[in-house]
Amino acid sequence: MWRVLRQLCAHLLRGSKLSDAWNRPAAFMSTLLINQAQYAWLKELGLREENEGVYNGSWGGRGEVITTYCPANNEPIARVRQASVADYEETVKKAREAWRIWAEVPAPKRGEVVRQIGDALREKIQVLGSLVSLEMGKILVEGVGEVQEYVDICDYAVGLSRMIGGPILPSERPGHALIEQWNPVGLVGIITAFNFPVAVYGWNNAIAMICGNVCLWKGAPTTSLISVAVTKIIAKVLEDNKLPGAICSLTCGGADIGTAMAKDERVNLLSFTGSTQVGKQVALMVQERFGRSLLELGGNNAIIAFEDADLSLVVPSALFAAVGTAGQRCTTARRLFLHESIHDEVVNRLKKAYAQIRVGNPWDSNVLYGPLHTKQSVSMFLGAVEEAKKEGGTVVYGGKVMDRPGNYVEPTIVTGLAHDASIAHTETFAPILYVFKFKSEEEVFAWNNEVKQGLSSSIFTKDLGRIFRWLGPKGSDCGIVNVNIPTSGAEIGGAFGGEKHTGGGRESGSDAWKQYMRRSTC
Repeated sequence: MWRVLRQLCAHLLRGSKLSDAWNRPAAFMSTLLINQAQYAWLKELGLREENEGVYNGSWGGRGEVITTYCPANNEPIARVRQASVADYEETVKKAREAWRIWAEVPAPKRGEVVRQIGDALREKIQVLGSLVSLEMGKILVEGVGEVQEYVDICDYAVGLSRMIGGPILPSERPGHALIEQWNPVGLVGIITAFNFPVAVYGWNNAIAMICGNVCLWKGAPTTSLISVAVTKIIAKVLEDNKLPGAICSLTCGGADIGTAMAKDERVNLLSFTGSTQVGKQVALMVQERFGRSLLELGGNNAIIAFEDADLSLVVPSALFAAVGTAGQRCTTARRLFLHESIHDEVVNRLKKAYAQIRVGNPWDSNVLYGPLHTKQSVSMFLGAVEEAKKEGGTVVYGGKVMDRPGNYVEPTIVTGLAHDASIAHTETFAPILYVFKFKSEEEVFAWNNEVKQGLSSSIFTKDLGRIFRWLGPKGSDCGIVNVNIPTSGAEIGGAFGGEKHTGGGRESGSDAWKQYMRRSTC
């Protein structure tokens, strides 16, 4: 993710504000993009006009046929036949059968298979990154960077496959020892969101696999082509190793499939990434059956800049954290707290920086900022802007829908709200940054923590004492607590996740692997 941030920085001060790309005649709107010559590269990923959205060792699907759309122009890309409930039942049975084989494979050999998956993804990184840009809407450097996240976690998992395990402890019994034994949980269900349609699956899948689990994936319906393309790459690796394809199963679908996964006692762990509202429902369904869940939910992340902050770091960090992925990251900065002595200067600098953001076709290498994912996202953006005005906020930059094809909105800065304004405590998945003044460390630390979400936070200061107070028990209550860097840009080596209404789950590095295993004391 830090590679992506560095590349984005290079685009900040480029040229004019709007790109000329993607203004096509209306006649193109009735044609699937996959059938147009300039999108022939989609077939390199094994995609067709109509794609099967179920994989359990073989491809199929008897559910509804959906069409996915490009957010940059709202043109249809291709179609995917989703899973029916019967498809889901068949896939779970095959996945559990595959587990009996996979669990017997030694962990280092499982790591070798994951290494091959990483290499296969690396070979397709540009074309798969282009698909992420096409179907999700994020700019190309972010799309490629997201696939790189999956590659990186595969590399990490290879080493981890030779290190997972528990300690041998002294026993009270003469001539005995206590052994802590870790075993796979079995079937891991993975439900991912539209905003990171590759990386989040990768964080879960790579670690779950080396732990000896099999996986069942349901991606967001609006990014179904990405789910299909990634699974095709993985399926080829499993086939080459003469392993059951159902080790990494796929059921594209909607709420019916997600509900089935949440209620299914055969799903030993359910990893869910999405909104807090839906996450609560998922958690209740899983808890009702005394199952395990790993929740990665909403974030309402804050940057705090003190009077001694280096403004040459604050301004680009706030900009990239607020407008990267058009404000659709769970780690997006939504609140910016500025010491009263620097407030006006930072706001003015931000406005100038926002004015230089190059907006346009996500595939244009000079573009920093693309569209929102759906038309509904645009409506939510407009609703949040109006609510901010009603609550006393002033829009000092942006606030409007752009007059161009696709789901483009202006990156927006709002000042003048109270720190506890209702809208500022609500996560809106859009590029809206609420800016506040503060006077003291004590009050701003409290303001950081007063929201229900607890994912990411960052402080900008040169005061070492303040930094350690920020990291300590009376500092930030978030799962990610940064210093002099943005709220976004998590690294795979650390455990990723948040507290409170963010769900408490941890994915990716450090000891997050323990969530995919069960522990016995012998």
